[in-house]
Amino acid sequence: MTDGVFITLDGPSGVGKSTTAKALQQLLTARSVAVRTTMEPTTSSLGAYTRAHASELHGHTLACLVAAQRYEHIDTVIAPALKAGETIVCDRYLASTLVLQRLDGVPLPFLLDINRDILLPDLAVILTAQPGLIADRIAQRGIRHRFHLDPTAPRREVDLYENAAQILADKGVPVLVIDSSNATPAEVVAQIASEVPGPPVASSATSIPAPFEEP
Repeated sequence: MTDGVFITLDGPSGVGKSTTAKALQQLLTARSVAVRTTMEPTTSSLGAYTRAHASELHGHTLACLVAAQRYEHIDTVIAPALKAGETIVCDRYLASTLVLQRLDGVPLPFLLDINRDILLPDLAVILTAQPGLIADRIAQRGIRHRFHLDPTAPRREVDLYENAAQILADKGVPVLVIDSSNATPAEVVAQIASEVPGPPVASSATSIPAPFEEP
C-alpha cells in the first residue's frame, strides 16, 4: 500500500508528453501536492546506457534492458517517493513498452511476462493525435530514433497505443486517453488533473506552455 499517487504519461512521439508532464506538475503543485516528475529511461547509469544504445540494440535484448531499467526505477525512485506520500508523474512507462517493443518485433506475451512484477499506475494517461499531425511534428523537429525512419510508424503507434490502453484497463488500471490533435495544453492538463484525487484548481492557477514539445 502506498500513500502517494502514481501517474504515467505515454503516447506517440510529438503528442506533448514532456510539456504535459511539466504543466501537470505546476497544476498539482498549486493544490499543495508534493509532486515529482520522472521519466524512462531515467538519468541513472543504467537509464543513460539504455537511452544511448536504444538505436543499436533491438528486439528482445532492448526489451529486457528497458524492463530491467524500469525495475531499477521503481526500486530507487518511484516506490520510495510514493511511500513518502509524493505524487509521481512519469513520462513513459509500461504503455510505451507495449508499443515500441512490439514495433521492434517483440511478442506481446513476452513483454507482459518480463513486466509482470512492476508497480502499476494509479492513473495511466495516454496522449494521442492524428497520425498525419504526428508525422508533421516529427519532420519539423528531426529524426531522433530509428523508429521515426518508418513512414508508417505514426499510424502503427496510434493503433498500438489504443491496444495498450485496453490492456491496462483489463488489468484494472484507470486509463485516460486524450486526443491532443485539436486540444490546447491547458485543456489537456485540466482534463488529467480532474481525474487526480485532490481539490479542484482554477485554470488561472498556473501558466501552461503554449506549444506541445518533446525532448
